[in-house]
Amino acid sequence: MTTTLASAVKPRAEDSFAISFAPLSLEEVYAKSDDPANGAVVIMSGVVRNQTDGKPVIALEYQAYEPMALRIFYQIAADIRLSISDVNRVVIHHRTGRLQVGEISVLVAVGCPHRSEAFEACQYAIDTLKHNAPIWKKEHWEDGSSCWVNIGACETSKENC
Repeated sequence: MTTTLASAVKPRAEDSFAISFAPLSLEEVYAKSDDPANGAVVIMSGVVRNQTDGKPVIALEYQAYEPMALRIFYQIAADIRLSISDVNRVVIHHRTGRLQVGEISVLVAVGCPHRSEAFEACQYAIDTLKHNAPIWKKEHWEDGSSCWVNIGACETSKENC
């Protein structure tokens, strides 16, 4: 799958995309990805962990350029459907603001008739989001220091993903 950002890509009514300051809900995302034709729903939940490269993390702060991030989300879903024709639902929700260790920062869900396609599409969605969406995180460490990291840095360092 290849992402090519076409400005005319519009979200499908059956899909759901959001950038939210409010906490994300696994139950809501599952419900939005469910469909009677699904044989599988795969959900990826990104959670704030307590360390990066062995350095204790106390919180992450996310910022996004929302209009462009949503266009990237729409394009991800369109690209998935070009490669996997029987995808029923694509859901991508991302948090902004300050999140504590253990809080969900991103939820990606894909509903398909078959599990292999659902796994493939879900992995493509999260990997592409992390590389292409204008979303940044600031890591706040236990020692009081902090640093902004573009999520696209995941291309060079899998540890920060």
